[in-house]
Amino acid sequence: MHAFQIETFSTPPRLAQVNTPEPVKGEIRLRIHACGLNFADLLMSEDRYQETPTPPFTLGMEVAGVVDALGPDVTGPAPGTRVAVFGGQGGLAEMGCFPAERVTPIPDDMPFVDAAALQIAYGTSHVALDHKARLQPGETLLVLGAAGGVGLTAVEIGKLMGARVIACARGADKLEIAARAGADHLIDAQTQDIRESVKALGGADVVYDPVGGDQFTAALRACNPEARMLVIGFASGDVPQIPANHLLVKNVDVLGFYWGGYLKFRPSIVTKSLSTLLDWYRQGRIEPHVSHVLPLDRAAEGLDLLRRRASTGKVVITV
Repeated sequence: MHAFQIETFSTPPRLAQVNTPEPVKGEIRLRIHACGLNFADLLMSEDRYQETPTPPFTLGMEVAGVVDALGPDVTGPAPGTRVAVFGGQGGLAEMGCFPAERVTPIPDDMPFVDAAALQIAYGTSHVALDHKARLQPGETLLVLGAAGGVGLTAVEIGKLMGARVIACARGADKLEIAARAGADHLIDAQTQDIRESVKALGGADVVYDPVGGDQFTAALRACNPEARMLVIGFASGDVPQIPANHLLVKNVDVLGFYWGGYLKFRPSIVTKSLSTLLDWYRQGRIEPHVSHVLPLDRAAEGLDLLRRRASTGKVVITV
């Protein structure tokens, strides 16, 4: 079968011919139809991610497809079932083996592209805002990187949870996408002062930050007392240093958040969240925004879109 692999960190990932995997105990084998790309895939390809496997390995963290075979002692879901799964790796391939306990059946009318785009982006925002930050109706939510893969879902979910949402992104085109997702106020990070703009709108009660760098610092200075800042990632490439004295004076909480970590120590949080998200999808309350759909032989182009921050919403690879 074909797989988009990292063979060494000194060479770019490439489409390779590899053996079709056999599911072992506790696994299912999936015939993959779609794989959502994430910034973490880009970090893995550069050996900069906190959970990068040892090469050779296949990129692709979240997939959707049809169950093809069951490993020993696995009772389901049955072959032929349409499912989504977060595997952490192995998704950019024609077939893949994944833990059966992570597999979630998807509605028959849900396109595989939507299923592959939903898990990490919506899961990250939902668990972060609901479980971690405990966002309340009427609070003001500031979303940085608001037109990106996770940022756009934070805008959407924040509105569903009853917050007033301030979306911050670079350029009018990206801000227009955030506005269509429900943002109440827009800040152009290229031309506006984030701190002053947010303070003029009354300050932020919750900050959702997948960007880091100077934007984190500006957002922190625009926080209201008892605000919660969610550290989601560092798309800017700059990990900010947090001035503890600011946290003390303003009674602000900075909350680190890694969605994949919950699969190890509290998987029920992720399972419950995904069930809620699929219900919202069935009801038409959320709709994954996919800016690019590319075939497997153009996976490198998809990663480059993330590298250049040229996508909005999700990039999905079809197999």
